[in-house]
Amino acid sequence: MRPLLRFTTAGSVDDGKSTLIGRLLHDTRGVYDDQLESVRQASGNGLDLALITDGLRAEREQAITIDVAYRYFQTPRRRFIVADVPGHEQYTRNMATGASTAELAVILVDARHGVLPQSRRHAYIAALLGIRHVAIAVNKMDLLDFRQDVFEGIRAGFAGALAQLGFEDPFFVPVSALDGDNIVARSARTPWFAGPSLLEYLETADVAAPGCDAPLRFPVQMVIRPHQDFRGYAGQIASGRLRVGDRVLALPSGIETRVTALATMDGDLDEAVFPQSPVVSLADRLDIGRGDMLVDPAAPGAVGREFSATLIWMAAEPLQPETAYLLKHTTRQVCANVRAVRHVVDMRTLEPAPYAGELRLNDIAEVEIETHQPLCFDAYRQNRSTGGFILIDLTSNRTVAAGMILEKLGEVPRPAKPPHRGLTVWFTGLSASGKTTLCSAVYERLAERGCRLELLDGDTVRKHLSKGLGFSREDRDENIRRIGFVAGLLTRNGVIVLAAAISPYRGVRDEIRAAIGDFVEVYVNAPLEVCEARDPKGLYRKARAGELRAFTGIDDPYEAPARPEVECRTDRESLEECVAKVLAAIDRALGK
Repeated sequence: MRPLLRFTTAGSVDDGKSTLIGRLLHDTRGVYDDQLESVRQASGNGLDLALITDGLRAEREQAITIDVAYRYFQTPRRRFIVADVPGHEQYTRNMATGASTAELAVILVDARHGVLPQSRRHAYIAALLGIRHVAIAVNKMDLLDFRQDVFEGIRAGFAGALAQLGFEDPFFVPVSALDGDNIVARSARTPWFAGPSLLEYLETADVAAPGCDAPLRFPVQMVIRPHQDFRGYAGQIASGRLRVGDRVLALPSGIETRVTALATMDGDLDEAVFPQSPVVSLADRLDIGRGDMLVDPAAPGAVGREFSATLIWMAAEPLQPETAYLLKHTTRQVCANVRAVRHVVDMRTLEPAPYAGELRLNDIAEVEIETHQPLCFDAYRQNRSTGGFILIDLTSNRTVAAGMILEKLGEVPRPAKPPHRGLTVWFTGLSASGKTTLCSAVYERLAERGCRLELLDGDTVRKHLSKGLGFSREDRDENIRRIGFVAGLLTRNGVIVLAAAISPYRGVRDEIRAAIGDFVEVYVNAPLEVCEARDPKGLYRKARAGELRAFTGIDDPYEAPARPEVECRTDRESLEECVAKVLAAIDRALGK
């Protein structure tokens, strides 16, 4: 099979990235006839090659590429996947997305304008994401009569910066994406240029990843148990190789064992290499599950809960330090928080700048991460698979950041036992019974104690994690299960979770209780007439008027808990009395 090269394109606005990719696709016959006909019709006079990648009507109307477009093409010598990313500074996260799996970057420079700050920025991000090979396509040379002095000046001005960023032997080529000069074939209009065309360079670039030669890293995806006599561990080899008879180390347990078999759909193997996906059988029955890792005992990498990392912030909402996020690393998901922000990167100078207290969309910073459970990892510069991670917002389930691990940090001294184990405290009751008020008050009191906390409010979850769900019984149960899943994940990671949701049906609440185990149910009990009198959102009034259907307490039942740990009568008891009862129940559950 022909080798595959993944590369990304980048450059400033209107440097001609989409036209260049369109030219590559067109001249290598990588465009279907019906697509080409559609582009011809949309182009008016001539053929606008940029429309091959700028395919959305909204993008055409605005003359702007706003997302990452992936395209596939091939030649007799190689297969290619190219990521076309936007050039605007505000889409730094898109550049990071396109470069994260690329092995080579093609950076366009407009010959008329020379090397711009955005050109350096894209080179910086590409280097940050582990790309070591770069081609600089000096485009629109036709507008300057293919002057050699212009090309040589750009090469001289950019080569030093690229070398400083660690790129290996950067390739410069003068091109006209519009006319096709030096894109697929060498151009007669640049007799002074002795190098290959851009496509010839891409076909021959030696960008072999060190996957097979690097130390073994095998993240376990799942445990295979078809019957009681077989136990196998499925996953994809992230780096290195596995042979039958090899000694391997299981992390984070630290137990060494031996490989006895490597099974695949095509039969057993004596050896499996990166990036194959075998099912591994071991000589010993170990407690290994999803997220654990088999590694080379001679080069095991790091195991720890604290590390420094470069973080690219991808969310509109700013970073909340010390807030729990879900960190996804290889096949493992753990809760984590950003312990400190060391500095941000000034995207104009690419130099460190003081942290101003807020990390915003497209910002890049060096941070310290603390996970609630240990990870097995490498520095990103050594292994992109085991050195990269993403952060996910627990409520919205959106990816908020991408990170590249720099190094393991010394563990902060901790008590012999953690300050407390995890616990879910579930506040249930009618709308306007006082759940959120009571939950927030308990949160404040526990925060004063220094507890590790997270608050899940039903209304907030509805807007994000459960967006799109209706109010049928099935949808309400699904909403509660989603809250319960997040609460259970946090609880297993030593967090006290305060969840406030009407959760009207007893069966699904009991289901969540059984799944989590460490669970305290707080029945926030107020008579219906009291809740209607409060009615801060006017929901009961709308339900009585028939504007809201299946509203709990009006035309849909509320099933009160049978044996709650706490019952708070908010129509008779003060807020402080209720808080005291809940705190006492939490202390009992935690064995205090």
